[in-house]
Amino acid sequence: MKNEIVLWLVGIPSSGKTTIAHYLKAQFSLLHYYCVILDGDDIRCSVNRDLGFSPEDRSENIRRAAAIAKIISSAGVLTICSFISPLREMRQIARSIIGDKLFIEIHVNCALAVCINRDVKGLYQKAIAGEIDNLTGYNADFETPLYPFLVVNTDAETVEESGNKILQALSHIIQNRPVSPKDF
Repeated sequence: MKNEIVLWLVGIPSSGKTTIAHYLKAQFSLLHYYCVILDGDDIRCSVNRDLGFSPEDRSENIRRAAAIAKIISSAGVLTICSFISPLREMRQIARSIIGDKLFIEIHVNCALAVCINRDVKGLYQKAIAGEIDNLTGYNADFETPLYPFLVVNTDAETVEESGNKILQALSHIIQNRPVSPKDF
């Protein structure tokens, strides 16, 4: 296949985007798909280290990430993007860069209280203490996707359940055949 799909995992911090991305990559490897993860933290520490968290910088962060995903996808590599992508407009920019047929938006939904409890980076605690302004989902907007390809509810599903739900939904795209639980 000349162009592979780009899975765009969106959700508030600590909702499980990165964890699901790594689970999916492992499962795709078992199916002999070469796969790359573009994670928001990694991109911000490298290519986008010059960007802050203003609305303009957040938009530019997503634009650059989408451009990178498009290049990787054009090389025939299945790409999993794990970015908060807080605003619908940002996600639309990513979709327009990657292309409608390749961009697959998956909402990694999780209750704020669960995300606060999971918070390994301490971001929510800093926001609660007033040390961080504009933490998406807490004191900055996260616009829920209107028409995602799929929603996984990580506060009610295990990583495996969410990941397998995604794989099952993608089965017609990735294999052109139904995927059964024994495949995973």
